[in-house]
Amino acid sequence: MLKKIKKMEKFDLISNIIVFILAIFFILPLLWLITNSFKTSTDIYKMPPDILPKNFYLGNFTELFQNQPAFRWAFNSFLVSIGTTVLSVVISACAAYAFAKLRFRGKNIIFALFVGSMMVPKETFIVPLFKIVVALDWVDTYQSMIIPNLALCFGVFMLKSFFESIPDSIRESAKLDGAGEFKIFWQLMLPIAKPGIGALFILNFVTFWNDYLWQLLMARTKEMSTLTVGVAGLMQEINPNIGLKVAGAAVAALPMIIVFILFQGYFAKGIAAGAVKE
Repeated sequence: MLKKIKKMEKFDLISNIIVFILAIFFILPLLWLITNSFKTSTDIYKMPPDILPKNFYLGNFTELFQNQPAFRWAFNSFLVSIGTTVLSVVISACAAYAFAKLRFRGKNIIFALFVGSMMVPKETFIVPLFKIVVALDWVDTYQSMIIPNLALCFGVFMLKSFFESIPDSIRESAKLDGAGEFKIFWQLMLPIAKPGIGALFILNFVTFWNDYLWQLLMARTKEMSTLTVGVAGLMQEINPNIGLKVAGAAVAALPMIIVFILFQGYFAKGIAAGAVKE
């Protein structure tokens, strides 16, 4: 027994070392991006490069927020990402609850179609979707960036397992007490499925924040561009100031890091709970 414990401890130590090395390896590009954003263009091109800037240069961020509509880009990104995430999570939770707990004709067939649609990449139907948005005269508006992304089958597929893991006795007891279906869903089921909803919130937020292609098609003016599209525009401009472009990329990456740090507890619990069904 002691030998088995020692072997497990040795295995845990080795696996932790490997995970730590991989974490350092994957975080190095991000650290390099952040440190270069505080350097001048000359220092960025310097060989051999300095790992840390000798003098922290804030001119890149000053030029980004004074000479470019970066604040408007950031506002657009937050509005589109948070608005789409909240609405898509609500819609996914309602649909997942219906598939998990309600009985109606054709439920399994409809859910199978939902799962099958997840295998179709968005790029295959982006042209007809673009034509619909143009016909509705929604181009260069917030609704064109939000509404087409609300019906996500992945969220329904993910949350369905959470609602199925909740015992039916809870729902039946609430019905005996006179609670309606909406009250059961809102006051009983949603709090129990909170870890899954938190995990889905993070995944959707990151997805919508990085939805470059669709936002690029919808944003016709610089004022309606999101941070991702605006920073990509800086990369395409003939501008010798590479520090400005690096600073823009760092600003675009920072909100995702903050969101993940704040909600990583929900993310870990949600993924673990979704992998285990009672």
